[in-house]
Amino acid sequence: MQTMTLTSYGPDAAFTAAELPKPVATDGHVVVEVKATSVNTVDTMIRAMGRDLPLSPELPAVLGMDFAGIITEVGAGVTGFAVGDEVYGCAGGLADLQGALAEFMLADARLIAHKPKSLTMREAAALPLVGITAYEGLTRGGVAEGQSVLVHGGAGGVGHLAVQIARHLGADVSATGTGDDQMRIIEGYGAKSIDFKAEEVVAYVTGHTGGAGFDVVFDTVGGANMTNSFAAAALNGQVVTTVALLELDLSPAHFKGLSLHIVFMLIPMLNDFRRAAHGEILTKLAELVDAGAVKPLLDAEQFTLDQVGAAYARLQSGQALGKVVVEV
Repeated sequence: MQTMTLTSYGPDAAFTAAELPKPVATDGHVVVEVKATSVNTVDTMIRAMGRDLPLSPELPAVLGMDFAGIITEVGAGVTGFAVGDEVYGCAGGLADLQGALAEFMLADARLIAHKPKSLTMREAAALPLVGITAYEGLTRGGVAEGQSVLVHGGAGGVGHLAVQIARHLGADVSATGTGDDQMRIIEGYGAKSIDFKAEEVVAYVTGHTGGAGFDVVFDTVGGANMTNSFAAAALNGQVVTTVALLELDLSPAHFKGLSLHIVFMLIPMLNDFRRAAHGEILTKLAELVDAGAVKPLLDAEQFTLDQVGAAYARLQSGQALGKVVVEV
């Protein structure tokens, strides 16, 4: 089978075409003919940092975590899936798991689900990593009907799905972004937009919550922005973050009695820990998509497998508006 493979790591490491043996289904796994895969920030981090990142695979490496495709082979012990099924998931591209930048990949059946019927393969491939992250974060934060929710980065990969799911759960949602395009996206999902470059935390907390703060703050920006999340949260509020790789003074969180939740959705893949939960979330996401409650946002630029380097560059440029997807 054809793959796009890394033979070295580094910010400018090139993907090269390589022929590798087609995988064979093993117990609990399926072989998927990959139709599309999306590029996530963690993919670009792996290429740039290599073995300095604990989750990076050995070289030569086939990256690509998200995929949508068709099952061509089913291993022993697999139930609920059959040859010919259209599926999607996040099941490779790190550690010892071959990724989706290939014509075929081996996937743990616990990490996949039937593809949303209303989406194309390209659209479905944009969902798994960011969708699971958004769903898990909102669940961990206990988002419920009538609550006030703030999503930092509401037009981003995780953020645009968190906004939609939180709205579906009945929350009153506000989201930060900047620029006309991001404001339009946020408002298009029925949320209140906040331009973080033009409005201070105190101002939008006053304007959107009457000064009480948000019941749940979902911070997809993380890092130093977590101080803004603490400032925006209500007393005894919930703060969820996907980027907590920093040293930070937790005193503001202490004096508000905040609960902090860190979402690292790669744990099941890396540690073979509760993998079935990801399949279950993907099934729920597919139901939400087919019911019209959630829709992935895709960047207008399109790429084929041999253009994967350009797809990575597109994401890293900061110019993409929506998920960057590679069709195989």
